[in-house]
Amino acid sequence: MDRNEQEEIKAHLMQTDEQFRAMVDQHHQYDVLVSELEAKHALSPAEEVEEHRLKKLKLQLKDQIELRISEYK
Repeated sequence: MDRNEQEEIKAHLMQTDEQFRAMVDQHHQYDVLVSELEAKHALSPAEEVEEHRLKKLKLQLKDQIELRISEYK
């Protein structure tokens, strides 16, 4: 499946699948939070743990999103 086809399927699922849309929205929220942490000059130990946790959650969602797109085919 080429990149263009994936984007078309993603756009379709965003319009028609509420659960898919929620996963994409949550992935974006994690991305924003990780970016905010990465923008800091130095992180506290708790912030480092949180950054690691958010990155894991973000990656899990990315995998779920990609799986849903590949299953749609």
